[in-house]
Amino acid sequence: MPRKPKRKAPASPAARDASPEPYPTHASPSPAQCLAVRDALLGFHGFPEEFAPFRRLRLGGSGDSPPPPPPTVLDGLVTTLLSQNTTEAISRRAFASLKAAFPSWDQVVDEEGTRLEDAIRCGGLAATKAARIRAMLRGVRERRGKICLEYLRELSVDEVKRELSHFKGIGPKTVACVLMFYLQKDDFPVDTHVLRITKAMGWVPVTASREKAYIHLNNKIPDDLKFDLNCLIVTHGKLCQTCAKKMGGEKSKVPNAACPLASYYCVGEKLQQ
Repeated sequence: MPRKPKRKAPASPAARDASPEPYPTHASPSPAQCLAVRDALLGFHGFPEEFAPFRRLRLGGSGDSPPPPPPTVLDGLVTTLLSQNTTEAISRRAFASLKAAFPSWDQVVDEEGTRLEDAIRCGGLAATKAARIRAMLRGVRERRGKICLEYLRELSVDEVKRELSHFKGIGPKTVACVLMFYLQKDDFPVDTHVLRITKAMGWVPVTASREKAYIHLNNKIPDDLKFDLNCLIVTHGKLCQTCAKKMGGEKSKVPNAACPLASYYCVGEKLQQ
């Protein structure tokens, strides 16, 4: 009697939810390219101090020193929301002001006046950010019974994305930053600096949107390089005025030889590295 064919196991949630590769014929970046750029930027800048605490968390401390206590996921999400359209220093100031004004997150939800806006006004876009923060906190309390997101630590990357997608105003970049910095997951956020530099290196097509670049780069960049590479590219985009000037113009995309990425930028249509 012929055997019945084995039934295929159902796809995992992560496999079902994975976005299709937007550029299947675009080979870059290779793992070797990612490693070379990481090393070039690390040798030039060293590891950026602003991201060093998150790196220590990922590495589990240093030597005999225990890792620092991680920020709560909720604090991280609110901090990321406050960082939109402003600098890191200003967003930290806005977060500190918020925490000083409201000892608990429940008070933020229940307060009906403008104290939240007033507390974060120094960070810009106070009305918009206040509305998003309050709506997110209210949503968490309604869904979970209390305002806490620590349960996200036990979920997969795709499960975290699904959970946070319920909240208005929390887009893919915000979710990716929470994943990478506050959950120590392997993800690669794409901000303006990352998008411009990866386009200039030929890692994504010049016509790529931020959303498609995010999918492609996360598919291509090895997990063990994502954190360092992302932090270094963001830092380089902020500090290298030559890159900012050249990539902002139409005539030339090639920075001068002082830039550590000079040999990695596209000349013509292909990256020769």
